[in-house]
Amino acid sequence: MRFSHLIQINDPLNPLIDPLSREQLWRGLVYRAENPLPFVLGLDECRIVVRTERTLRRELHFGSLTVRDRVTLDPMKQVRYETEAGGGLPASSLVMTIEEPGADELVVRFEYETLRRTGDAPSEEFYNAFLRKAYLEADIDTIRTIRRLVVENLL
Repeated sequence: MRFSHLIQINDPLNPLIDPLSREQLWRGLVYRAENPLPFVLGLDECRIVVRTERTLRRELHFGSLTVRDRVTLDPMKQVRYETEAGGGLPASSLVMTIEEPGADELVVRFEYETLRRTGDAPSEEFYNAFLRKAYLEADIDTIRTIRRLVVENLL
């Protein structure tokens, strides 16, 4: 399954939305990679097992389930998550890309890819629709959390 959507960060036509700078947004996306607990529901612990200038290898603990992934940072542009298959879950990826479609506009493009589930088409279709909605809500919450962290001067 592939799925993508945009979350608008700055809208010059809507004065009710406090604008974020590209730097603030980038720091928030990096913070999510380094400390996902405030962003990921059900996550108990995240251990960074390897860190380089542009990559993180992490172990995420959800109760007894351990998920391993690699995060690649393309500074000020993109964060890529590549999750290993394991614990009954397929391999998957998430790419968050900062885009500027116009003057004073910022959006984040969220792109998901998950290996196909096996099974009958109606249940797979239902499962994929559920995932799309869950991903969208999680991404809206991610931006909401970044905004809160900026207001609280934590980024």
